[in-house]
Amino acid sequence: MATEANNPINMNSMSSSLQRTGQWVFSQDIPTDVVVEVGEANFSLHKFMLVAKSNYIRKLIMESKDSDVTRIDLSDIPGGPEMFEKAAKFCYGVNFEITVQNVAALHCAAEFLQMTDKYCDNNLAGRTQDFLSQVALSSLSGAVVVLKSCEILLPISRDLGIVRRCVDVVGAKACNEAMFPCRTPPNWWTEELCILDVDFFTDVVASMKQRGLKPSSLASAIITYTERSLRDLVRDHSGRGIKFSDPENNDSEERSQQRDLVESIVSLLPSDKGLFPINFLCSLLRCAVFLEASLASKNELEKRISVVLEHVTVDDLLIPSFTYDGERLLDLDSVRRIISTFVEKEKNVGVFNGGDFNKGLFSASLQRVARTVDSYLAEIATYGELTISKFNAIANLVPKSARKSDDDLYRAIDIFLKAHPNLDEIEREKVCSSMDPLKLSYEARLHASQNKRLPVNIVLHALYYDQLKLRSGVEDKEGAVVVLPEAVATRGQVKADASLAKENEALRSELMKMKMYVSDLQKSGGAAGASSSNAPPSNKKSSKSTFFSSVSKKLGKLNPFRHGSKDTSNIDEDLAGVDITKPRRRRFSIS
Repeated sequence: MATEANNPINMNSMSSSLQRTGQWVFSQDIPTDVVVEVGEANFSLHKFMLVAKSNYIRKLIMESKDSDVTRIDLSDIPGGPEMFEKAAKFCYGVNFEITVQNVAALHCAAEFLQMTDKYCDNNLAGRTQDFLSQVALSSLSGAVVVLKSCEILLPISRDLGIVRRCVDVVGAKACNEAMFPCRTPPNWWTEELCILDVDFFTDVVASMKQRGLKPSSLASAIITYTERSLRDLVRDHSGRGIKFSDPENNDSEERSQQRDLVESIVSLLPSDKGLFPINFLCSLLRCAVFLEASLASKNELEKRISVVLEHVTVDDLLIPSFTYDGERLLDLDSVRRIISTFVEKEKNVGVFNGGDFNKGLFSASLQRVARTVDSYLAEIATYGELTISKFNAIANLVPKSARKSDDDLYRAIDIFLKAHPNLDEIEREKVCSSMDPLKLSYEARLHASQNKRLPVNIVLHALYYDQLKLRSGVEDKEGAVVVLPEAVATRGQVKADASLAKENEALRSELMKMKMYVSDLQKSGGAAGASSSNAPPSNKKSSKSTFFSSVSKKLGKLNPFRHGSKDTSNIDEDLAGVDITKPRRRRFSIS
C-alpha cells in the first residue's frame, strides 16, 4: 500500500469523487507507482493497470526518456478529471454508470486514451459506442441530451462524428414527430430543441430542411427556440419590460452572445411569406436594434415586416419603436424604412392592384397602411424626443392622396401640439404641413375652428371651407359628401325633399352664425364696411356670388400673414368669445 511520503496527495484539495477514487486505489495490495495529473487533480495509480487498457498511456511510458516514469500529465483529456476517473475505474474493473449525459464525454475520453477494441477486446470505447447506438440515440430526447453534452467537447466530439450522428438522429426524429405526431401537444418536439446551442440548433434545422420538413413546422421550431433563448427580449411586447442588458455596455460578453444569437436566428428564417406572426418579427427587429445587430439582419427583418405591413396593427408597429424600459424612443429609422419599402412596392405593383399613383388611385392595402401610420403617429406624438422633422418624415411617407380623410392625422397633430406646447407659430405650421385641412370631416373642421393650438392659417382654412360648403349647398358629415338635388322627380323622393328643406334651414342658421363670427373678427381687426356682412341672406343666384366674394375679401383682409405678422392674440381672444350653440364634439381631441 502506498504511503503518504512516497505519494504526496493533498486530500483536502480533491473532490469527494476523487477521494472515493483514492479509496479504491489505495485498497490494492501493490503500491501505486505513477501520478496522473488532470488539471488540478492528482490520481495516484498503477502503471500496469492503465497500460492494460490504454494504448495512449502505454506509448507515453515507452517513449519517455525517463526510464522510471512517475508522473503523467493528462490535462487535455476530454471531460476533465471526472471522465478520467471513470476511465481509470474501467481499467481497474470498478463498476460505474454510463448515462445519456456522460456517454459522449466518456466516449471522447476513451478515444483520447486509445481504449479501443483494436487494442483490447471489449474496451471502453466499444462499450460507449454500443450505449450510444442502442440507448442514447434511440429517442429524440436522448439524442438531444447527447448533442447538448457535445458543446463542451468540441472539436473532438465533431471530429469523432458524434455531433453528426446526433444531428442526423434529431433531425430525422423531429421530422417524424412534426409530420406524424404521436404525443400531445403536437409541437412538443420544438421544446426539446430549445436546450441546444444556436450552432447545433442551426445544424438540426439544416438537417430537417434536407429531409423536406414543411416551412411552417420549421417556423414553429424557430419561434419556440427564439422565445426560450431570448425570453426577456422577445416575449415582452409592451415596451415596458426590464432591460435585459445595459445598452451602454455594448461589448459585454452577454450582450455579444445575444447579438450573435439574433443574427443566427435571422439567417435561419425560411423565405416563405406569412410563416411568422407579425409581433414576433417586430419583437425580433427590436432585439436587433437594441443589440446593434448587423445591418444585414436588420434589413432582412424590415423587409419581411414591410411585406405584410397591411396586416400590421398599431401595437405591432410600436414594438420596435421603444426601449425595454418604455421611457424613450429608439431610432425611428427602421419604422421609416419599413413604411417606405411598402409604399415603393405599391408603386411598382400598383397596376396589378388596381391603383394608379399618377391619377391618385390607390389600393385598399395602402389605404389601410395610411390609417395605421396615422394612428401610430398619434401614439408616439407625446414623446418629447420626437422632433418635428421625424414626425413629418413618417407622416409624409404615405402619399397624401392615399388618405380619404385626414381626421386621424389631425388627431395625431393635435396630440403632438399639446405635448409640445412651446412651439412657435412657424414650428406649428411645419407640424401641420403634412395635413390637408380640406380633407377634414365636418366634426374635425368644427373642432379645428376652435382649436387654439393650431396655427391661424389652418383655422382660417377650416372656416373658409365651411363657408364654401354652406354657400354651395353641400354638407359632409361622417366623411360623406351629399350634393343637394336640384329637382325631385319621383314620388318616393318627397320625404327626402322635406328632409333637405330642414337641412337647408339648418344651413341658413349656421350661415348666420358664421356671418356673426366674421363680423366679430372685422370689428376686432378694425376693418371697414362691417355693415355689409349684416345684410340678410338672399336666395337669388345673382346675390350668391356677391356675398361669397365679400366674405372672401374680408377673410383676405384678416389674413395675419398678409403683412408678415405672426400676432394671433386678437384672433385667440375672438375665438374665446364665440358662441357655439352646436355641442362641441371632442372625439378628435386629446383635451
